[in-house]
Amino acid sequence: MCDYSLEMYASRPARESEKYVTTRFPSGSIGLAAPGDCTTAVCVQYDTRLKLEGISSDLQTRLGVKPGEQVVFARLEHGAYRDGVKFENGKEISLQLLGSGVGVTLVELAGKPQVVREHHDVLETID
Repeated sequence: MCDYSLEMYASRPARESEKYVTTRFPSGSIGLAAPGDCTTAVCVQYDTRLKLEGISSDLQTRLGVKPGEQVVFARLEHGAYRDGVKFENGKEISLQLLGSGVGVTLVELAGKPQVVREHHDVLETID
């Protein structure tokens, strides 16, 4: 989704495999935007899988994560801002604390069904 603090800006839904960057909008709030278009907020559904790149060394130390991590876009239940990410180690952080300039790639849209391919062996009997 897009945090309430970004409602005053043009917005559009995220697209799978597209790259974004955490951006500080003129209101001071941090959200996602496509590189080169810092005027349109990109809205992500909760539970969408993302790949982060360029996490600051300070946050890496505080959260016990690497510079690049897979996360899930999450709705936080505490604080003034509700948009955040949940790391595989269980730690959650607001986009506001993630800071601007972090690269984000949408890995898998929330609710998108997994494609499962079944293979059935066919046995033939010869008389």
